[in-house]
Amino acid sequence: MDVSFLGGPLPQRGVGIVAPFDFALDRELWRWVPDDVSLHLTRTPFVPVEVSLDQARLVSEHETLHEGVQALSAVAPEVVAYACTSGSFVGGAAGERAMCAAMEQSGEIPSLTTSGALLHALQDIGARRVAVVTPYTKSVTDSLEDFLGEAGIAVTGRSYLGLTRHIWRVPYRDVVDMAREAVADAPDALFISCTNLPTYDVIPQLEAELRMPVLSANQVTMWEALRRIGKEAVGPYQALLDPVARRGPAAMTPSPPAPATPPEQSEPAEPVTPAEPEAALASAGAESVEPLEGYDQPYPSSYPDEWGGGSLPPV
Repeated sequence: MDVSFLGGPLPQRGVGIVAPFDFALDRELWRWVPDDVSLHLTRTPFVPVEVSLDQARLVSEHETLHEGVQALSAVAPEVVAYACTSGSFVGGAAGERAMCAAMEQSGEIPSLTTSGALLHALQDIGARRVAVVTPYTKSVTDSLEDFLGEAGIAVTGRSYLGLTRHIWRVPYRDVVDMAREAVADAPDALFISCTNLPTYDVIPQLEAELRMPVLSANQVTMWEALRRIGKEAVGPYQALLDPVARRGPAAMTPSPPAPATPPEQSEPAEPVTPAEPEAALASAGAESVEPLEGYDQPYPSSYPDEWGGGSLPPV
């Protein structure tokens, strides 16, 4: 059968991704990518260190980045992204800029990092006060706050899990719980850190519930990488990517409760008729959003110390 009339596959644009050795969310990255763009991923060499500041430094050494970019050069991507939040903020603003310069020098390809993309995304949505959610330990979360502070971004609240392994297994419901805790001081936006933390499906839900833009590590990485080659990331109902979402619930602020008005003294108050059970349930469903289901393994959602505390030791 002659299939020459099909003309072959569509021409593809290439985006190179250098990810840490334990990155497990290749599938999630692809969800932000339009059909005419291909992702080319490579990983840093394995190091026997759990998620920590030490690991962040090891996976972001310039020699490691050089090897990753060199491996990707064979397929000629138009841009290279280093997809690791902690690895790109651990050295502060100067360290992040030096990483980009090292990658560009290695392959003569425009390069970016997740943390640098975050700063551009916050600027794009006009956010100067943010809440942060992380799966990290306290020390790694502190380092993220320091990085944002260097850029003039105030962290108004934060929540972290204290995990050192298997971050990709955290369910959406725990991300939602942490987000609700972190935004108590009404920031301009919420940032969910770590490229190994699943976030794609939970972003629209949180924006609708919290009435603010919600950014995540993988989202800003793909948004910036695709923007560098003149393409748009695919993310319906995500304020960073969807103009309709930015003008919709994410742009709103929660309405304050109306003050109670005492009844007129001259007229008796009308008795309150209890609502039908079905109506009450319907009303409750319209006013709140249930957390999306994720994996079965639950993690505690609030921790007071470096390793998370609670009944679950580091795994």
